[in-house]
Amino acid sequence: MPFGRLERSTAPQPLSEINVTPLVDVMLVLVVIFILTAPLLASSIRLDLPRAEGATPGAPREAVTLVVDATGQAYLDDQPLGQGALAERLRRTAAERPDTEVQLRADAAVPYGRVVEVMGAAQAAGLSRIGFVAEPAAPRP
Repeated sequence: MPFGRLERSTAPQPLSEINVTPLVDVMLVLVVIFILTAPLLASSIRLDLPRAEGATPGAPREAVTLVVDATGQAYLDDQPLGQGALAERLRRTAAERPDTEVQLRADAAVPYGRVVEVMGAAQAAGLSRIGFVAEPAAPRP
């Protein structure tokens, strides 16, 4: 009685190659994320900048960054300096480039007296262009 044979399909053979396309896609996304976030991590000093309505981003051609953190420590271009060393570095900067603007970034918790001391050191050194850096104000509902 010829009923025919029941054919069984063979099991699929395992792949012997690794598909690297998903790995490359993930790596490219990570590279893009690191490229975008690297400039944001340029300053390692953590500050809680005050907020102001007129705060607009922008940087002049010749500028030095003077930071005063919450403890009152002064940093010139991310290097911690005492009051005497700060005054000397500011004098040297003023002698080399008198049109340099000082961008003052002071934490919101810093006493006003300390900010005035740092501003006085910059003006005594001959740097009269001082810009105050602040965060833009939060939008009002």
